[in-house]
Amino acid sequence: MTAGLLLLMGCWIAYTQNQKAPAKLTLNKVKDDLYEIEGDGGNVAVYVTSEGVILIDDKFEQDHDAIVENVKTVTSQPVKYVITTHHHNDHSGGNVGFIGSVEIISTANARQNIVEHKQPGTPASLTPARVVFTKECSVFLGGKEVRATYYGRGHTNGDAMIYFPALRTIHTGDLMAGTSPLIDYNGGGSVVEWTKTLDEALRLDFDTVIPGHGKVTDKPGLLAYRNNVEKLRSRASGLIHEGKSQEEIGKILMAEFGWNANSLQMQWSLPGMMTELR
Repeated sequence: MTAGLLLLMGCWIAYTQNQKAPAKLTLNKVKDDLYEIEGDGGNVAVYVTSEGVILIDDKFEQDHDAIVENVKTVTSQPVKYVITTHHHNDHSGGNVGFIGSVEIISTANARQNIVEHKQPGTPASLTPARVVFTKECSVFLGGKEVRATYYGRGHTNGDAMIYFPALRTIHTGDLMAGTSPLIDYNGGGSVVEWTKTLDEALRLDFDTVIPGHGKVTDKPGLLAYRNNVEKLRSRASGLIHEGKSQEEIGKILMAEFGWNANSLQMQWSLPGMMTELR
C-alpha cells in the first residue's frame, strides 16, 4: 500500500473521530503569497493580501488555534474569509472557531449537508456557512481574487473548486485526494459525474494543484487522478454487469486499487456504486 493511500485512509478514518489533541501542522509556501497547511484534516490554503487573509478549508475544530498560529508566521493580517470546499468535518470543522469574526462561504449544497447532518458522527458544533452560492462566486481582497466554482457532483454534491487566477493554481478539495476516490453517496456523490466535473475544472488555466489530501502537484497529476476515477468506474461497472456480488467486487477493488477492507471506500463508495452503476 502506498504512503499516499495510508495518509488518506488515516484522514478519512478521522472523519468520525473526536480527537482529544490536535496534530502537528506544517505550513509550506506554494507561490508568492499562497501557502498551504498540511497535517490532521484536509489541506488548508492560505492566501495573504494587504487587507486580510483568505483561507480555503479549516480542518477539524481542534485545529483552529494551530491554523491561526501558522498564519501569523507569514502575516500580521487577520483571516477575513474562509471558503469551504465541502461539508466533511476534516475540511469544515474549524468553521466554529471562525464564525464570529470571519465570513464563511460554501456551495448551497455543502451548507445543506451540514444542516442535515449528512456525515455520520460529526460533532454538534459543526457550523455551516452563512454565505452560499450555486454556481460561482469570487472574493476580492487586497487587489487579489479567489474564485470558487461548482462544476457538478463528485466526492459529494457540493464540492467547490477553488481557483487563484493570478497564480494559476487551484485547490480541489477532495475532488482530488490521495490515490483513489472516495464517493460519499449519502452526501450526494457520484462516480459517474466525477470525471465530468474534473473535465470542466481542467479547462482552467493552471499549473499547480493543492489537493484535499496529499502533496501539492500539477495539472498532469490532476489529469492522472481523473483517469484513475474513470478506470475505477469502468472496472466496477464491468464487474457489476458480469453479475459479480458486492463482496466479490470489493475484493477485486481492494487488490487493484489499494482499498482496505475497513476503508470508507468499502463502507461508503462500494454500496453506492452497486446501485449507481447497475
